[in-house]
Amino acid sequence: RAGLVGDAGLELELGLGVRLPVGSGRVGSIPPSDAVVSPADPIMQWRSIVLGLLLLRLGLHLTLWLLFGFGPSMGFYRSFVPFRFGFSVVRQAEAQAQAAKQPSWFDQTWVRGQVAEGHPLTIGEPVVCKRPPPPATRPAGTGYNFLDSFGEYSRKYSAFPEPQRRRMKEAALRMFYFGYENYMEHAFPQDELNPIDCRGRGPDRDNPSNININDVLGNYSLTLIDALDTLAVLGNASEFKRAVKLVITTVSFNKDSTVQVFEATIRILGSLLSAHMIIMDPAQPFGNMAPEGYDDELLHLARDLAVRLLPAFENTKTGIPHPRVNLKKGVPSTCINETCTAGAGSLLVEFGILSRLIGDSTFEWVARQAVRALWKLRSDETGLLGNVVNIQTGQWVGKQSGLGAGMDSFYEYLLKSYILFGESEDLEMFNAAYESIQNHMRRGREACNEGEGDPPLYVNVNMVNGQLMNTWIDSLQAFFPGLQVLTGDVEDAICLHAFYYAIWKRYGALPERYNWQLQAPDVMFYPLRPELVESTYLLYQATKNPFYLHVGMDILQSLEKYTKVRCGYATLHHVIDKSKEDRMESFFLSETCKYLYLLFDEDNPLHRSGSKYLFTTEGHILPIDKIFREKSWEDTTSKEEGFVDNSGELDHRPANSSINCSRVPSERRYALPLKGVYMQQIDQMVGLL
Repeated sequence: RAGLVGDAGLELELGLGVRLPVGSGRVGSIPPSDAVVSPADPIMQWRSIVLGLLLLRLGLHLTLWLLFGFGPSMGFYRSFVPFRFGFSVVRQAEAQAQAAKQPSWFDQTWVRGQVAEGHPLTIGEPVVCKRPPPPATRPAGTGYNFLDSFGEYSRKYSAFPEPQRRRMKEAALRMFYFGYENYMEHAFPQDELNPIDCRGRGPDRDNPSNININDVLGNYSLTLIDALDTLAVLGNASEFKRAVKLVITTVSFNKDSTVQVFEATIRILGSLLSAHMIIMDPAQPFGNMAPEGYDDELLHLARDLAVRLLPAFENTKTGIPHPRVNLKKGVPSTCINETCTAGAGSLLVEFGILSRLIGDSTFEWVARQAVRALWKLRSDETGLLGNVVNIQTGQWVGKQSGLGAGMDSFYEYLLKSYILFGESEDLEMFNAAYESIQNHMRRGREACNEGEGDPPLYVNVNMVNGQLMNTWIDSLQAFFPGLQVLTGDVEDAICLHAFYYAIWKRYGALPERYNWQLQAPDVMFYPLRPELVESTYLLYQATKNPFYLHVGMDILQSLEKYTKVRCGYATLHHVIDKSKEDRMESFFLSETCKYLYLLFDEDNPLHRSGSKYLFTTEGHILPIDKIFREKSWEDTTSKEEGFVDNSGELDHRPANSSINCSRVPSERRYALPLKGVYMQQIDQMVGLL
C-alpha cells in the first residue's frame, strides 16, 4: 500500500511489518543508523530494493495463485478481481471479527423475521432484487487462509485413477444386480421388495388412505417395469428380453387399484415407452435388445394405461387433472379436489411421446392444457406458482414456491418438453420461470466461484411477494443443479451441488428435509433418492472434472455401508442413527443405480453412440429425434390462446445462454470445480468443520 507522507515523501508498506521511505525521506520511518547507504545515490538504491521486494512478492503470489487457485475464477464469470498484496492470515482474523458484527443473510433471516408457533417464518420486506449484492466484508471461512486445508481438498479430489474408475463401475453394477435379483427372487410379481424381510409388497388394501404406499403401488409389477431400460443401459440383452416377455405375459392394468396419476405416468408409462423405443431403434446401440416376435406390445400396454388415466382430466373446471384415478373405475368419488403443481404439470413428456408415437393428439393435448392452466395462475407480482392448487376453483391452497416437493418436475418438464418437441411456448414458459426463480428464490453471492458473501442457495418463498416462508430445503431440490446443466448455467450448478454434497458428507445420506438455519435435519428419513446422483452425473458430463467421480464414489460407498441389508437396499428411517425401514422403492433401480453406473462407465453406448438421449424425471431414456418434432394430426392446440407453433429446429436458447456448458475451459477439468475457500465455507455451513 502506498500513501502520501508529509509534504514530499511516499511511504510504502509491504505488508511484512516493514515500512520504507520513498522520495525525499524527510518524513516517515527512518532506516536504522547502521544501514549501509551509498552517499552517491541513496534514493536509487532504496528504489532498487523496493522494486526487488515487490517483484519477489509478486512472484510468490503468482505461484500460489497457479498452485491453489487463490486468484480470480477461471470459470464463466470473467470479471477478474485485482491482485491484493497482503497476506490473508491477517485478513482472515479481521474478516471473522467483521462477520461477527454483521451477520450473513443466513443469520439475518432470524434477526429480521418473526416466528410464530404454527406459522411460517417471514421476513420484514419482500425480496425483489435479482441477486442481492455481497456484504461489504468477506464472511468467516472465505478468506484466502494459507494455513487451512485447501491443499487437502485438491489432494482428495483432483484426480481419479482409471483402475479406481473401473472398480467403481463394477461396484455400481453389483449394487444394481443385488437389488434386482433379490426383487425377482423374493418379490416379483408384486410391486416392490421388502429387503429386510425378503418379501414382496403390493398395495395396502386394508388401509386405502395409506397414500404413501397406494399412490405408487398398483399391483402391476412396478419394480420390474421401472427397471427395464436400466437393463438395456447395462448391456444385458438376455435379461432385458426376458423381462420384456414377463411384462407382456403377466402385466395387466385392468386392476381395482387407485394410483396417483403422476407416479403411474413417470414410473410405468415412461418406462414402457422407453423400452419400446430401445427395441425399435434400428441402430441397436446397446446390443440386440429386440425380443423375437415383438409386435409393439409395450406400446399397446402404454396406451392402455394412458387411456385409464384420462378420466383424471374429466369433470375439472380448470383443466388441471384430479390427482388420483382408479384404473378400473375412474376417479373415486372420495377423491379430493387439490393437487400439487408438479403432479398435475409434469405429464407432458410421457403423454406427448405417446401421442406422437401412435398419432393420437388426445394425450398430449390434455397434458398441455394442464400446464397452460397452471401457468395462468402464477402471481402477477413475482411470476411464481404455488405448490398446491384447487382444480375446480383455480385457487392456490398452498402458496409456498420452491424447487422441491410439489414443484420440482414442473420446471424440469418445461425445458425437457421443449428439447423433445420444439414447441416455443415451452421454452418461453421455462425462461420466464427460471428468471422468477433467480429473482425471488436465490440467495447468496452473485458468482459461484468468486467474490464475497454466502454461497448461492435457493429457498422457499411466498409466491405472492417473494418473502421467505421457512428455513428448510428438501432432498428433491438436489435435482436442480442437473437442470441447470441442461440450461447452461453450469457455474451456479457447481455451487448448489456442492452444498447438497456437503450435507451428504455429514450424514452419509440426504435427509428428506434439512434446516439450513439450524444446520440440522427437520425430516430424518432417506428413501434411496437419486436426485444428488443425477446432478453429479450431469455435472460430470458437462465438466469431466474428476471431483464428481469422487462424489459418486462417496455416495456409492455410503449406500453400501448404511443401506445394504440381507435382500437388497433399505430406506434409512433416520439419517443420524442409521435405523432402517423395510422398503426399496423402484426408483432405486431405475435411477439411483443407473446414474451411478453411467457416471463411471465412460464407454457406455449412451455416451458414444452418436445418438442423443434425454432422461425423464424417473431416469428413463428417450431419444432426441426429429420424429418427435412432427405431428401426424392437424395441430390446433398450439394455435389456441395466442400460442404460436414454432416446432422444428432448436433455434431458441435459454435466457442465460451467455453462460453455456460448452464453454467450460479445459484447464478447469483437473482443478477443483469450486475453489477450496468456497468448499471450506460450505462445509462450515453444514457443520462439517
